Amino acid sequence: MVHTLLSRYTGFAAIGCGLIAIVIYVLMITVTLAHIEAISGQVPFDMRPFGYGPSDAATLLEALGAEGRAYYLSRQIPLDTLYPALLALTLSSTVCWFGRHMPNSIFVRLGVALAVGSALFDYFENLGIVAMIYGWPDVSGSLVYAASTATIAKSVMTTLAVILVLAAGLIWARLPKADVAA
Repeated sequence: MVHTLLSRYTGFAAIGCGLIAIVIYVLMITVTLAHIEAISGQVPFDMRPFGYGPSDAATLLEALGAEGRAYYLSRQIPLDTLYPALLALTLSSTVCWFGRHMPNSIFVRLGVALAVGSALFDYFENLGIVAMIYGWPDVSGSLVYAASTATIAKSVMTTLAVILVLAAGLIWARLPKADVAA
């Protein structure tokens, strides 16, 4: 019964969460992250998929100034608190939706694990950014490396989760019509 209800609504969850996630992502890219980059002349922490070091962090935090750091905390971080959960729900429900008729459920479990892991590392990244901003100018190298590692892990897991969802969609599209309609 519960499984039937969950599988019935995975498509709605995928589409609904996906639309909200897209709106928030576009808002972050075109407004908050763009503003942070404009006032600092630096790429924000969130947009550095290969990470950053202590000197990169110091350069960004110094260039932001007090107002820019406050903006990061009051505008970007709240949006980036909503986005990871919405993205994880979108990716998880999409892979579950496609995976309902796939014989290999490990594929689905891996997709869900990657999506959830991506969100968790995004939250670790956010905590690191908040700690760096509050700790400025006395930010330890270990804090920077921890936040940077979370950024890299988030980027890798998000990429893998998206690839897995796309692969699941391709497999689903190639299933015989009788299997898809069930």
